[in-house]
Amino acid sequence: MSETKSGGWRNNKWTRAAIPALLLHCSVGTVYCWSMFSSEIGAYIGKSSSATAWAFSLAIFFLGMSAAFLGNVVEKNIHLSSLVATICFTVGMAGTGFFIWYGGEHQGSNLALFGIYLCYGCIMGIGLGTGYLSPVKTLMLWFSDHKGLATGLAVAGFGAAKAIASPIMEHIMYTDIKNKVPREGGVYRMFWILAAIYFVMMFVGHLLLKKPDGWKEPPKEEKISTWKVIKSRPISNYIGIWLMFYINITCGLAIISQEKQIVTVIGLAGVAATLSSISAIFNAGGRLGFSTWADYLKDRNTIYKLIFMISIGLTVLTLATSAIKNAYDGDSKNMLLVIIVMALIFMVNAGYGGGFSNVPTLLSDHYGMGNISAIHGLTLSAWAMAGLTGNQMATYIVKHFGTKDPADNPAGYQYVLYVTCALYVVALLISLFMVKKSAKALEAEKAKKAAAKA
Repeated sequence: MSETKSGGWRNNKWTRAAIPALLLHCSVGTVYCWSMFSSEIGAYIGKSSSATAWAFSLAIFFLGMSAAFLGNVVEKNIHLSSLVATICFTVGMAGTGFFIWYGGEHQGSNLALFGIYLCYGCIMGIGLGTGYLSPVKTLMLWFSDHKGLATGLAVAGFGAAKAIASPIMEHIMYTDIKNKVPREGGVYRMFWILAAIYFVMMFVGHLLLKKPDGWKEPPKEEKISTWKVIKSRPISNYIGIWLMFYINITCGLAIISQEKQIVTVIGLAGVAATLSSISAIFNAGGRLGFSTWADYLKDRNTIYKLIFMISIGLTVLTLATSAIKNAYDGDSKNMLLVIIVMALIFMVNAGYGGGFSNVPTLLSDHYGMGNISAIHGLTLSAWAMAGLTGNQMATYIVKHFGTKDPADNPAGYQYVLYVTCALYVVALLISLFMVKKSAKALEAEKAKKAAAKA
């Protein structure tokens, strides 16, 4: 569906799809800033970092499950779903600030911890899922000839949110950023300030979001159930897509959740925030770059094969050189090993983002556009499961292997990489043998053979 010549901004693919998608995704994407303030929250309310870590895991879980269960709502009414996203996300963020304040006044309070789980994990998580899903089908309808570019552009906003928000959060939380001197009440005020900013951004996105005038949903009696659409191809095909998506997220979260600590143990604590922003740029760049690249490939699954092979290669290199353990000895850095570790972190971020942006377009190639929001939402349940396993798996490994200090445990982070490397190999095998070529890829092959015969 190309942009019409009349109607101005009211019927324009940028103001009705791309910009509102960016406003929504740049807001909800701040969930990935969790490592910036998780330890500060724990210290402020008198709880351990492992206890507060569950808030992030719950947020990812409810993100995926709300997308899975509300996919049909998004399919029918993007204005309702984007409004639900706006309200839930900002109310959850403001509520999180309240319970952090309450926890500061009542040190060690279980009520404060439960309130953070409820607000950041559950309420914000629902806003995340509906906010993430709401603009995707609209983007693919407006940019029908470049679906990968369109979804990559918006989903890149989800990844870029961390790069944009991280320095803002630091300025609110600290009086001295370099030495991490906390500002009185900065950690809970940060949530209140950002809740107000994101409400404005998301509400404007909600008002602007609109499907193209030429698009008409099929009559209710002609709609095929989501399950029937999935069964139109071998069920192993969908299971394969779900599993490789799940593994990519699990491995990504396992490494991203430990990113700040890994950067510290290789001697780069002083520039941790800058490196966090750079990794977020790679995350966003992977979402845009890999999905745009996929537009020019016969089979979008090729992108996943590349992501897994790059991740395996860099993980093996990091393990073979024991780079995390040997990069910094307390006095001097081995810059080659530092570069290897940072290359792994940056490319895992890029592959993690690229996996997200390619899922809706891969699904549309296999199952068509009719039920894409519902099928995409169901597939995001993999994100929910990964939210409970990726971060917690890495935390458990670092806590129980290597040294007794989880905050300074280079050997523990190496053990995390052994697990993620094995999982990446499994994902590569799934992408090679379980996920079949899409109808689009098969048609391209037939056309090529016909041209060769002619």
